[in-house]
Amino acid sequence: MDAFLQSHLLWLTLTLAVYAGASWIFSRLHLGLLHPLLVSTAVMIGLLKLSGVSYATYAESTDMISFMLGPAVVSLGYVLYEQIDHIRRNVTSILVSTFAGSVVGVVSVIAILRITGADSAVIASIAPKSVTTPIAIQLSEQSGGIASLTSMAVVICGIFGAIAAPYVFRIFRISSPVAKGLAFGSSAHGVGTAAAVKMGAVEGAISGLAIGVMGVMTALALPLVAVVMRYLEL
Repeated sequence: MDAFLQSHLLWLTLTLAVYAGASWIFSRLHLGLLHPLLVSTAVMIGLLKLSGVSYATYAESTDMISFMLGPAVVSLGYVLYEQIDHIRRNVTSILVSTFAGSVVGVVSVIAILRITGADSAVIASIAPKSVTTPIAIQLSEQSGGIASLTSMAVVICGIFGAIAAPYVFRIFRISSPVAKGLAFGSSAHGVGTAAAVKMGAVEGAISGLAIGVMGVMTALALPLVAVVMRYLEL
């Protein structure tokens, strides 16, 4: 039985099956709390706890999924190439809006956490929540943050952004594909980009571009904002 539970093929198959099932349920019910990433994560944690299998074993079993993240990100380059005309026509608005989003995101998080009495490690961990995980972890560690807390904040931010964005678009009557793509990529990174691709090619391409631009902008804005807010004693 132990050998069966330690099988790499078992956990890889279970992960794919659980995510496929969660996606099917979400496509039928369209409830935000049933987002596939949220449901599949909760189910897999429960299965690992019940079986007593360590996370190290699970991570090794699902290495193939982690490996495929690289080609998936690179494939966005082709989508960007197809939409190069949209990017050229909107390059100024893309840069300005992404920079504004990075500053507002960092300032709001630092201010709220300081007001609620969070310590410096927590602030450093959560401040880069709106960029993709590898960049967020690097920024967090350089500022004295906790990598695991940063990863959790990034995932929660991505899920919430992907769920909330369509409602925000309807409420404020946002119809521009470029604006939608920027909103997804700047606030919900990879999870948001997956949702943007489902909306359309332009939304997906701009969202993929916004992930990279947001990473650069946040890396520049984060230390500057931290210094200014410390000077103002916020």
